[in-house]
Amino acid sequence: MNPAEMKCEIRPATRVEHIEEYYFSRKLREVARLNAEGRDIVSLGIGGPDLPPAPEVIATLNAEASRPDSHSYQPYVGIPRLRQAFAAWYRKYYGVNLDPDTEIRPLIGSKEGILHVSLAFLNPGDGVLIPNPGYPTYSSVSRIVGADIFSYELTEERGWQPDFDALEQYPLHRIKLMWVNYPHMPTGAAATAETMRRLVDFGRRHNIVIAHDNPYSFILNDRPTSLLAVEGACDIAIELNSLSKSHNMAGWRVAMVASNPRFIEWILKIKSNIDSGQFKPVMEAAVKALELDSDWYMELNTVYRRRRALAEQIMQAIGCTFDPAQQGLFLWGRVPAERGDGYRLADDLLYNAGVFVVPGGVFGANGDGYIRLSLCATEERLAEALKRIKNYCF
Repeated sequence: MNPAEMKCEIRPATRVEHIEEYYFSRKLREVARLNAEGRDIVSLGIGGPDLPPAPEVIATLNAEASRPDSHSYQPYVGIPRLRQAFAAWYRKYYGVNLDPDTEIRPLIGSKEGILHVSLAFLNPGDGVLIPNPGYPTYSSVSRIVGADIFSYELTEERGWQPDFDALEQYPLHRIKLMWVNYPHMPTGAAATAETMRRLVDFGRRHNIVIAHDNPYSFILNDRPTSLLAVEGACDIAIELNSLSKSHNMAGWRVAMVASNPRFIEWILKIKSNIDSGQFKPVMEAAVKALELDSDWYMELNTVYRRRRALAEQIMQAIGCTFDPAQQGLFLWGRVPAERGDGYRLADDLLYNAGVFVVPGGVFGANGDGYIRLSLCATEERLAEALKRIKNYCF
């Protein structure tokens, strides 16, 4: 047979068939197409900080990158100075004491950390608890590793806190891992002290690892909190944290995982077989970022408060309601009934007002009646979005 006539029957791995392309990957292509057509879309979709890191952080990167000895492979566990800086940061702002040698490991982003944790603790067929609504990566990574997903409901009526009575009804003997995230993305809800305490108690009683994803704790929040501060948390909890939001270093890919030495050892086994140590100048610059004093966070939040005021006006112009106590980089609003669900409203705004917002249903079925606005746009662009929406016939 002529090789040119042979039919290829190659198929992807089953895991590829069980996941979809990330929503933002698809939608941003559409926004790019509209911009190429001259639409000048105001994007309030992505939570990627548009502000730069502190000048001294950039200066450190430049200086270290100029050194001839900065370009070799680095340890999987990061340089000691970075682990020590993370430990000092946790002690100063969260009141948590961590051993930098055994209880902290740097990560090339906390999104990557979600994969490392999942691979370290979940076998195919194991159960994992995922918040609804919640960060879509928890679900997609769980599917990639072959875990069985059990969604737990978060609702506005409960302040987006877990219903622990309902959790007790799940097949807990099958569940090995639970993802939590406070301040919560996408709703901006802060965890109560009671929620944090009960999460640790729930995990300890049922031998379920509680993985807390904590990247938003400094944004529009004067009291950063850590699940690891709860008594007994070290036995059962893992915490991911990141400099992406708190220090405007999203593209730098600097994050960390903290837990007890045994959990950290297991996670390192996975990580060391997947990626490598970070670029040394990036780690040195991260040390400088972690050493910034509280004025950095205050100045950053001053900018976000001004932006938040405009985002609230946008929500009000649309007719959405929202909780003014929300924290983090987003504003989450309930869509008025006459506007349909979040998908319909988001498309309406994109195609008719030239403003890109995110439908809440992207984050789970409990988000269907909501939209999310990002604060990662200048005041000028937010004001432009507000003007367009007011001019559009609502």
